[in-house]
Amino acid sequence: MDYDPTLLLQVEDATKSFPGVMALSGMRLDLRRGEVLGLVGENGAGKSTLMKLLTGIYTRESGKFWLDGEPLDVRNPREAEQRGLSIIHQELNLVPHLTVAENIWLGREPRAGGVFTRPAAQIRRTQELLDRLGLDLDPKALVSGLSVAKQQMVEIAKALSFDAKVLIMDEPTSALNEAEVAALHHLIRRFVTPTTGVVYITHRMAELTAITDRITVIRDGKYITTTATATTSLDDVISHMVGRAIDTSARPVGVREDRDIVLSVRNLRAKTMVRDVSFDLRRGEVLGLAGLMGAGRTETARAIIGADPLTGGEIVLRGQPVTIHNPAQAANLGVGYLSEDRKKYGLMLGLDVAHNIAISSIGAQFTTAGFEKKHAVEAAATRITDLLKVKTPSIFQQTKSLSGGNQQKTIIGRWLLKDCDILIFDEPTRGIDVGAKEEIYQLLNRLAAEGKSIIMISSELPEILRMAHRVVVMSDGRVTGVLPAAEATQEAIMALATISADKEMS
Repeated sequence: MDYDPTLLLQVEDATKSFPGVMALSGMRLDLRRGEVLGLVGENGAGKSTLMKLLTGIYTRESGKFWLDGEPLDVRNPREAEQRGLSIIHQELNLVPHLTVAENIWLGREPRAGGVFTRPAAQIRRTQELLDRLGLDLDPKALVSGLSVAKQQMVEIAKALSFDAKVLIMDEPTSALNEAEVAALHHLIRRFVTPTTGVVYITHRMAELTAITDRITVIRDGKYITTTATATTSLDDVISHMVGRAIDTSARPVGVREDRDIVLSVRNLRAKTMVRDVSFDLRRGEVLGLAGLMGAGRTETARAIIGADPLTGGEIVLRGQPVTIHNPAQAANLGVGYLSEDRKKYGLMLGLDVAHNIAISSIGAQFTTAGFEKKHAVEAAATRITDLLKVKTPSIFQQTKSLSGGNQQKTIIGRWLLKDCDILIFDEPTRGIDVGAKEEIYQLLNRLAAEGKSIIMISSELPEILRMAHRVVVMSDGRVTGVLPAAEATQEAIMALATISADKEMS
């Protein structure tokens, strides 16, 4: 690819390596003026490395970059922003105790005489920026009090305050509901003009069709292809990403009603988000829990495992009523919970894989007189990582260095070692690429076939439809319907998910 002055952003033959790893080799990318370019690839494909090269976080070993017709060679993110290239990372980079205005102009505050800050001028400039972008935000509001969606908007306003020409968005919708995604996409369309463009990184394949003009696929640090979104099937995109065809149309066939009920929840109530929840879970079943953001799905899971206290209702476990006071007791009763935020509530990222797997089973099996039996821990962790095909150089590798999919497998391994036969997965594939998703799906299906019972909470309806034998739909803290796999469609689920709290349940 020769230098093309008509392009907004161009990357040619970029190379970057780390000790023992070739992260990028001969990478290329081109962003046209006025377009949204989707950038996709599995975890470890090189997307983040490429973005860090563009923004000066990493130094490239070879290759040439151009921005708006001029060579791009920056030494740090601030220089990149000054040149008109801004990136919004998946994990937001805001200061919670500061206001919206203070976050946007942090380090660039208007000053009188170059010394004293001018708060009134800062607020005025912020309001002008928010008005220009059509954002409904209060410049004086603390960021800590904003929803994730509104914090995302603050990040966008901050990026555009540099008069950005190119906006790079890394997994911008991973924590947003459908309405918030639609609002974000509207904002992106407002930003894109004949002189600007967006590089949009996502694992959510359906979003590519909704927002992008073209799609660039990279794999194993190499450029694969760029195609027009309108003439490309998502199955083709996925095949390019993983290097093989994946059947995304597979559907479960249901679970026999003569299977034992292992968990029964009746009229469950907890806090304000769980008002009246009842359902049964059978042995060997994958039960989907669907609903919009705020429906009470996560809160229901937390109530079941004792993370939040019940205010009413009953939990029957394997035919016996139980009162579960905390997650440790739930685990001892064979109920494991995988939080939607695996890094905050699931994993100890500084610990190695072996101890993340063994941590919930520490006891006579792995200790003698208070001392750890290292060989027992090593043997158990090796057995579990082999069983789940966790990709890691060693079981003593720090967990933070694993890909998202392998981190998720590590948590699953913890509960398998604990011998939990009921597993509650909250957003099990959030932030995981399509190839790793398929591995997780196959693993959950195998566990169900072996008799494990699984509750899957997911905001991605295609995932629910792909995996669930039955779908329990919630709205406003209540169950509004239960659909067998044969009757479950996106339309049917959404109809039940949008029933308001004051509408009488049938």
